[in-house]
Amino acid sequence: MHRYILSLLLILCLTPVKANPKYEVRAAWVTAVYGLDWPQAKATSPDGIRRQQAELVAILDKLKAANFNTVLFQARTRGDVLYASEFEPFNSILTGQTGRDPGYDPLTFAVEECHKRGMECHAWIVSIPLGNRRHVAAQGNKSVTVQNRSICVPYKTEWFLNPGNPGTKEYLMKLVNEMVTRYDIDGVHFDYLRYPENAPRFPDNKEFRQYGKGRNIDQWRRDNLTDIVRYIYKGVKALKPWVKVSTCPVGKFRDTSRYSSRGFNAFYTVYQDAQGWLEEGIQDQIYPMMYFRGNSFYPFALDWQEHSNGRQIIPGLGIYFLSPSEGNWKRDEVERQINFVRANGLAGQGHYRVKYLIENIQGLYEELSESYYSTPALQPAMTWLDSVPPTMPEKLTMKYEGGYAKLNWTPSQDNDKRNDPYYVIYASDLYPVDTSLAENIVAPHVQGNNFIYAPLHPWEAKDYFAVSAVDRYGNESKAVQLDHP
Repeated sequence: MHRYILSLLLILCLTPVKANPKYEVRAAWVTAVYGLDWPQAKATSPDGIRRQQAELVAILDKLKAANFNTVLFQARTRGDVLYASEFEPFNSILTGQTGRDPGYDPLTFAVEECHKRGMECHAWIVSIPLGNRRHVAAQGNKSVTVQNRSICVPYKTEWFLNPGNPGTKEYLMKLVNEMVTRYDIDGVHFDYLRYPENAPRFPDNKEFRQYGKGRNIDQWRRDNLTDIVRYIYKGVKALKPWVKVSTCPVGKFRDTSRYSSRGFNAFYTVYQDAQGWLEEGIQDQIYPMMYFRGNSFYPFALDWQEHSNGRQIIPGLGIYFLSPSEGNWKRDEVERQINFVRANGLAGQGHYRVKYLIENIQGLYEELSESYYSTPALQPAMTWLDSVPPTMPEKLTMKYEGGYAKLNWTPSQDNDKRNDPYYVIYASDLYPVDTSLAENIVAPHVQGNNFIYAPLHPWEAKDYFAVSAVDRYGNESKAVQLDHP
């Protein structure tokens, strides 16, 4: 039976999905720790600031050109940050010195540049690890191990926040609160929200005796992480309910009926009850780190989807393994995984890391931009939070100015008055424009109530247009159609 199921899975993942979906998360992690993806230049002078910002702009331009719509921007690494925080120092990667102000706010810059390109920007937060002794020492008195010693524990050669201390969730929420309230981020994305791997001797016996309340230590640890997730989720929704809350758990939840996790999984190895978070509804998205291939990928991707509770499952693809120095996978391994994700209705894909996209390892970037992501995609809606679309735009008009077609329409209204909708522009040679087809999207994220249509080549020009409105939960209105060329 297992052999039959796995053969069926193989057939599904080898079968290409012909049309690109209209709704799909296409995400990339932009890793700041050690400057792995960004930055290389140091912001120690006006010229250094410009070069550092230009590096990020070049990354975002490449992602936009390939129709990515989500950037997971690393805003916190290990007890240090890439924004102006009241609680933690600037990461040394910005200037070469821990705590030194780079002369601008990288998170503000990232959000603004992503939004200019119609892409969401999620603040990626490393949650529990605080770094090794040398890293912590470099932070001096600004280190959380000094400022909030009671919630920190040393384990082996590193420091960690202690998930068993109730103060940990409150401290993390302080960081999240300043990000959510001060920045127009679209999501908060939690990494390493887990215990160290295979750590039965993690130093939390004192807290276990105090708070265990009859549970075994494994269940207590899982409950601690769940309590943090719940506390932050509710805290974010009280501030800005449209801000997405997500985590990237270990890619295999636990053994499935189809295949064994071979002793490495979220539930037992690092105490993450991530499917329990989905069931409780305290996640909007899950990006399981599925940096595997073959039977270590497909059965577990299905398992996440089957336990999604209607939330968005976006497998993280280990594209770094395409590099000869990392794993030397063949590109078709990634292509099969994308086909499988689409064929089984998962919400999209995340790519780890952006460096391997930008460098076009094994031609992956070209293949995505020319085939899998050749058309834009809209964000899937979070209907469990808000399912009411904005009102339909009205009075769509077009006139030619300077050789270009300028579209105007009456703005839409949304039931959440805190946010104005954005607009999707469709164009086609046929009337009415079929707005169900991704290939008819010419602009997926337009602010304001006008748009200049200027195709690169005259023979690409379309005759008919339609415009819809989308709110920050992803709900799309009906489209107003322009019935004459």
